[in-house]
Amino acid sequence: MHPFRKAVEARDSAALEALLADDVVFTSPVAHRPYTGRPITAAILRGALRVFEDFRYVREISEPGGRDHAFVFRATVNGREVHGCDFVHLDEDGRIDDLTVMVRPLSGANALAEAMGAQFGRIEREAREG
Repeated sequence: MHPFRKAVEARDSAALEALLADDVVFTSPVAHRPYTGRPITAAILRGALRVFEDFRYVREISEPGGRDHAFVFRATVNGREVHGCDFVHLDEDGRIDDLTVMVRPLSGANALAEAMGAQFGRIEREAREG
């Protein structure tokens, strides 16, 4: 099992943050622009851990020894079913330098956008303090 998947499934935000490169780029399924840097990405991931209910990975797609990985998940957000995929790229040091999340259906994406929007003040504070 990939360390990213293991950390997410364990809901271990410290382990997740330790996997991130300093210059990681996070592309959200519900935000217009990507976010750059470990503090904001770690804070967003902590926010996601708070809003996703019944989160579970259902498939992991990885090239053995490769630097690109896809983790297919299912979850619920505010009563809406969400299907998604975390696309992870590792740098030369094995740290995550690119993380893109995609979700469907639209009703699930909208629920996620609303839930994360409600978290965003806290996420920004955590990023500044981190």
